[in-house]
Amino acid sequence: MPVIRKPQRSIAPARMMVLGFLVIILVGTLLLCLPISSKSGSYTPLFDCLFTATSATCVTGLIIYDTFSHWSVFGQTVIALLIQIGGLGFVTIITFFNIAAGKKLGYRTIADAADGLTENNFVGGKKIFISIIKYSFIIELIGAAVLAISFVPRYGAYGVWVSIFMSITAFCNAGFDLMGQEEQFSSLMHFQDDPLVLITIALLIIVGGIGFIVWENFLNYKKVRKLNLHTRAVLVMTAILVVGGTLFYLFAEWNNPATLKDMSFGEKLVNAFFSSVTARTAGYNSISIEGMTDFAQLGTVALMFVGAAPASTGGGIKVTTLLVLVMTVVSYIRNKNDVEIFHHKIDKLVVYRTLVITALYMTVSALCFTVLYCSSSSNAVACLFESVSALATTGLSAGVTANASFAGQMTLIVTMFIGRVGPVSIIMSLTLNGKKRKNIVVPDGQILIG
Repeated sequence: MPVIRKPQRSIAPARMMVLGFLVIILVGTLLLCLPISSKSGSYTPLFDCLFTATSATCVTGLIIYDTFSHWSVFGQTVIALLIQIGGLGFVTIITFFNIAAGKKLGYRTIADAADGLTENNFVGGKKIFISIIKYSFIIELIGAAVLAISFVPRYGAYGVWVSIFMSITAFCNAGFDLMGQEEQFSSLMHFQDDPLVLITIALLIIVGGIGFIVWENFLNYKKVRKLNLHTRAVLVMTAILVVGGTLFYLFAEWNNPATLKDMSFGEKLVNAFFSSVTARTAGYNSISIEGMTDFAQLGTVALMFVGAAPASTGGGIKVTTLLVLVMTVVSYIRNKNDVEIFHHKIDKLVVYRTLVITALYMTVSALCFTVLYCSSSSNAVACLFESVSALATTGLSAGVTANASFAGQMTLIVTMFIGRVGPVSIIMSLTLNGKKRKNIVVPDGQILIG
């Protein structure tokens, strides 16, 4: 008799991403609860460990405890590993270890993994996934070596670990730091006059934030001899936002005694540049966030909301989403039927997805803001700043997180998770049932807008 095989049920990529990140957060939480993870040798409360593990895995950087002061080297290592896994993406990590173990990757497996990185499947899936891991480690190693020039003379042998930790967190756009030995919760404010540290970390942030798809294009440039549309869009938008953000901070904070006023022109320029880069999902600060004017904080909110590039270590709605939004408005004003970018017509489904992503991000940030504002004594600007920082997985704090209520911190946990996995992936993971919907023809309708 012929053997009847039951069809195997595959897990949708969106659901795989959500479940994968949940498992990693759970494991990280349990490890951080261990006495060996804290410097005091005592148990850290479960909820505080959950918050820290979520922030690390979602490469955010919002913290309850100062990383250096509270966590032991073991605890710091756990946080660094969570950041590394969260930054590269759960599916990428799983695929890499499948390849390393010699397991055969079928088309479905590669397509699912690629879906976690981009809308389109990569050609030669194995090669790009191995390249992502390899070049990530190489870049982080180079970053650590450069940072060691400043950190080792300052901190001795411990400076080697500080350099490695900071290189990982910067490349993964996480925002965790070990500068509590200077002053708790000070981030990089004690390095305002150290361009080596600020510029190195800024470059690591940019490289991690432009995304793996751009990397692939550069790695294959000799073969294709051109930069694809996505790469050009990411590079142009990144340049505009970095330069524009730098000029914004110079204008907004030039005469602010709490931030840039007492610096030389060179220091002002470097710190404004660093603030512009880190605001789009990295989470470090070399000038006081709470000392910023409300105008500068609102500008930072806008930069955080945009974030980095798709398939990167950063968060936000993404720079390409902003570009499509802007060009949709431009196309409408010019009375064009199609959205065009660099003389390429953009698929209408991409435009629809852009609008959905933006609407969902605005909705989630509004809900988080409402909870924070109603459950804390902080002002509206600070609560808005914190909610967008959590959703965009930035990690910059206006002082709300540490003083937030249980409801506020729980809301931040959920918001960070949604921001890293993506609101669209969350919805898809809950609604996909494996059945394709039949195309149904419906009549045209007219409705007035505007």
